[in-house]
Amino acid sequence: MTSRIPRDSRLRLVRPRPLAAAPRAVNQRRPRRAAPRPPEGTPAPAELAGMARSLLAPAARVARWADAALRPGRDGTPSDGKGTLSDATAEKAAADLGLTVAQVRADWDTARLAGLVEVHGDSARPGWRLRAWNRDDSAVLRGWVALFDAWSLAYPEPVDHAPAAVAEVVSAMPQVLSFLQLSAGPVPVTQLLDLLEQRVTELRTERCEIPYGPQPLPDAEALGDPAADTPLAPLLDWALTALASVGALTYGDGQATLTPLGSWAVWVKLEQICVAAQSPAGNIEQSAEDMLRGCAQLRPNAARAEYRAWLAARPVGSAVTELIHAARGEDALTRGLAFEALRVVGAPAEPDVRAVVDEPALRPYALLWLAEHDGVDPEDAHEVLTREEATWLWVDTAAAVADHGEAPMLVRHLESAVQPTVPALLEEVRAVGHPRTVQVLVALAAAHPDPALAKAVRRAAFQVHTGGS
Repeated sequence: MTSRIPRDSRLRLVRPRPLAAAPRAVNQRRPRRAAPRPPEGTPAPAELAGMARSLLAPAARVARWADAALRPGRDGTPSDGKGTLSDATAEKAAADLGLTVAQVRADWDTARLAGLVEVHGDSARPGWRLRAWNRDDSAVLRGWVALFDAWSLAYPEPVDHAPAAVAEVVSAMPQVLSFLQLSAGPVPVTQLLDLLEQRVTELRTERCEIPYGPQPLPDAEALGDPAADTPLAPLLDWALTALASVGALTYGDGQATLTPLGSWAVWVKLEQICVAAQSPAGNIEQSAEDMLRGCAQLRPNAARAEYRAWLAARPVGSAVTELIHAARGEDALTRGLAFEALRVVGAPAEPDVRAVVDEPALRPYALLWLAEHDGVDPEDAHEVLTREEATWLWVDTAAAVADHGEAPMLVRHLESAVQPTVPALLEEVRAVGHPRTVQVLVALAAAHPDPALAKAVRRAAFQVHTGGS
């Protein structure tokens, strides 16, 4: 049964809230609870990371080639600004790596979805996960999980099926994956198809709305629903093939089985936990970046105490320089925490903060820091940002939450956007050109419990990914 209460079905944010609170969203964590243990038989994190490295090795190879060949001043052709490689660049990469152009494009696409490369306008640069590839297992696992979340973008979508039916299958697959994870073994595709059909029926029932007041009877043509007439078996085949292509499961002989990496990822999603951050122990001896990562799981007061201890152990000038350098990195969480640490520094950091105002990635953070330093109430500091700067900061903060936070936190992050509706937010997010836009939208669509909103966000991610409109 569905509710008969009339409601406005337009997608809206729950309630707009000043974006000044956005940089703090990552630190607004619930009290710690004992970390649940993965199911028996789950490989150790190092072994899982090895599996992820193996799966992403071709993408990492192309990303490293791009890092070496496409730097400014090198003889290389940049990307086309939409995230795809130009013909000349793809042909050069194929020749240098001994691959076909199709393989290069596929590996490049995977590298983008996994966050190994990021596209900025007409150029590309390595993502922080590629920089940490050999030394940080958690960065590798996060990269693979990002690809896992984007499985529907990683494999060509069926073109001969109603888009609404495809969206329904994408929305229903988490339940199918959960069933596979709980089964802990091969499951016949016929059984998965039954489950998929049940879940799609539930989704259609959940979104069914009866208009308030008397309504004219629809004619026979209006009753037609292309999605309802679409057979789900071919779409299940597409979904399982796509998930197999990213290494989440094996599929063949009429059955599907989660891989150890896929089973672990589904368990992580079910438990809604993030990959463990570095321990805060010994932060005083660490570099700025490692210290900030070590403080990521601390509550704000505890983190500020760590910042003070770290700052007390080194000259202020070099400490500020090191924090600014850490903020320039690819990890959005580290960027936000770096400016939190600079708030602890106070006045001595002002010249350095003013000096980075013209750097696009740091500008919103620097403007907020300077406004607060000049005495503006932190709750009103967001007013110094333009709409575009505020939107860029929203995406950057969302990237930090997606990488390091829990799914409910990402959903709650919607409240900090300045746009009054989700469609307005998506339009401006697409226009602002943040390099993590696709990953953020995919993660938000995977996390949000509202099927209609998730569908809209997923469509926007696909449009950004393909450069469409």
